[in-house]
Amino acid sequence: MSDTASSAPAQQGFSTRAIHAGQAFDPSTGSVVPPVYLTSTFVQDGIGNFRGGYEYARGGNPTRDSLQELLASLEGGTAAYSFASGLAAEDALLRSILTPGDHVVMGNDVYGGTHRLVNRVFVPWGITLDVIDMSDLDQVRAAVQHPATKVLWIETPSNPLMKISDIAALAEIGHGVGATVIVDNTFASPYLQQPIALGADAVVHSTTKYLGGHSDVLGGAVIVNGAELADRVAFTQFGVGAVSGPLDAWLTVRGIKTLAVRMERHSANAQAIAEALVGHPALDAVYYPGLPTHPGHDLAARQMRGFGGMLSVSLRGGAAAARRFAESTTVFQLAESLGGVESLIGYPSEMTHASVKGTSLEVPDNVIRLSVGIEDADDLVADVLEALRS
Repeated sequence: MSDTASSAPAQQGFSTRAIHAGQAFDPSTGSVVPPVYLTSTFVQDGIGNFRGGYEYARGGNPTRDSLQELLASLEGGTAAYSFASGLAAEDALLRSILTPGDHVVMGNDVYGGTHRLVNRVFVPWGITLDVIDMSDLDQVRAAVQHPATKVLWIETPSNPLMKISDIAALAEIGHGVGATVIVDNTFASPYLQQPIALGADAVVHSTTKYLGGHSDVLGGAVIVNGAELADRVAFTQFGVGAVSGPLDAWLTVRGIKTLAVRMERHSANAQAIAEALVGHPALDAVYYPGLPTHPGHDLAARQMRGFGGMLSVSLRGGAAAARRFAESTTVFQLAESLGGVESLIGYPSEMTHASVKGTSLEVPDNVIRLSVGIEDADDLVADVLEALRS
């Protein structure tokens, strides 16, 4: 069920759990792949006597539960909860923690939609918000307030400038003032990074991205460590109702089965592109933690298994050059989102981060973000270099 951790042995390897946790074969037919339970309600064995605990699909669905069990196993959490989108997951988690008068501290380089959610929905409700450089621990210590700060929101690697934040150190600071420490692990995925093992209280994902991995399903997830927070999120999921549908949950499970091999390829391809771009005369900077020159490289090497498939560059020619570059690639397709098997290119200033223009989170207008797919690395490098030449 949704509020229990995976039954797969904890000592099994990541790839084994990615394929088997929560995925027992169908007992009635022996089907290796569990069925999709496309139903909105369940027949009861007498009033209040639910078969397997199922009553109504908002409260529970076997397909969604299988995904939640899988996610809890992969992130090492007490429980996991699946939602209709990444922002729905973030909203449910924040609703489960915050009340008017509380204070939130988050990075100044987070996904624009996350900042918009807190700044335009929660702040008018009575929440106060400070955005700072999460990679600067002294800034964080100065920003947190006891007992007002209830959430310390971490995104690492960050979107889109790929800043690396020290999860363990930030968890210690957050817990020191009684805050719930939340990590958006979307860019890294649970294969590359384990925030709960580093001290985080909760992890959020846009499962649309690397977990689903094929740009064909929308979803979000919250994974929590601890029974009390799990109970609160479970109630919010049920009471507010922004749950994922069974087919979306099934597609996400299907994607997760290949997460490990995909992340290895994403990381290798991104590393190849980053190295090919270092020193390019058209660029001011390459933002990728796999480069030894990246200020967070050593920290990323310690707290991640690999450096991921996301990188950004800043164009020396300013906004006009950045726009031309984004519209000139052929293998990389101009589109929002990330984490799919296909490579995508985006212009954050006018796309993913347009909602934060004019704020301290505004992305420089010469920055381009690349979501590196799993195509042949030589083709991807050639595509980027040709677009820069043009």
